[in-house]
Amino acid sequence: MSSPRRFDTTEERAWCPGCGNHLLLVCLKEALHQLHKQPHEILICSGIGQAAKLPHYIRANCFNGLHGRALPAAFAAKVVNPALTVIVSTGDGDSYGEGGNHFLHTIRRNIDIAHFVHNNGVYGLTKGQASPTMDLGRSTPGDPAGVRSASLNPLALAISQDAGFVARGFTGEREQLVELMKAAIEYRGYALLDILQPCPVYNRVNTLQWYKQRVRPLESGHDPADRPAAFAASLAWGDEGIPLGIIYRHEKPTFADRLSHLDPAVPLVDKPLDPLAARTFMTPFF
Repeated sequence: MSSPRRFDTTEERAWCPGCGNHLLLVCLKEALHQLHKQPHEILICSGIGQAAKLPHYIRANCFNGLHGRALPAAFAAKVVNPALTVIVSTGDGDSYGEGGNHFLHTIRRNIDIAHFVHNNGVYGLTKGQASPTMDLGRSTPGDPAGVRSASLNPLALAISQDAGFVARGFTGEREQLVELMKAAIEYRGYALLDILQPCPVYNRVNTLQWYKQRVRPLESGHDPADRPAAFAASLAWGDEGIPLGIIYRHEKPTFADRLSHLDPAVPLVDKPLDPLAARTFMTPFF
């Protein structure tokens, strides 16, 4: 089938009307279609949450893990079978809260996966508690007195740790989001794409209209290889404008590049099991 519909499933979507996840799913199918991917070539990993339901609604290989544990599973799958297109598609709470530790160490290792974070500032599945990206002082149904912790800036954090690909998209800019997804999937290394989206039920401030009044393309002439400029762009937020696009990008060795026994020509999944061969990778204790 030569259309994005080859990724369709018959599962009923358990998302609220107006949720940004609906458009995000459409954009992901379109990106995979334009990259000429087939369902059997793709693995989509997620944790727990409303965003983490996405793998159920797209025809591809799927892994649902524990809360915050999608990245280790994606890491293992890519190491064992580098031919797979591995995508982590899950929420801001799952990725930056419970999964914050794995987020940091995935940047360090630079495994070749694309990480799509559905960022709406709340935990939608558990009725609106603030996620790490919610603005300080903002009230939600789960935090009626207002958020008491400073918000996490995942883009600035990723750039500070020299992630190779850092971008921001928005579900209200569909064509650009498809292009950003394609670029992240094609990037050789760890690619973070933070995707702003509304939650019409539990985040009544960051609406679709609120974002549309503030998002803007990166400044003309922005050089994604310029790390100080990228870091400055990552700090822009709110009424001063929220830049969209590839904020930081450069090439660097992947995790597999640093290990000679991870030969992409003969992936681990196809190698014969020889327990004695493990001795060559062991360091004697004495």
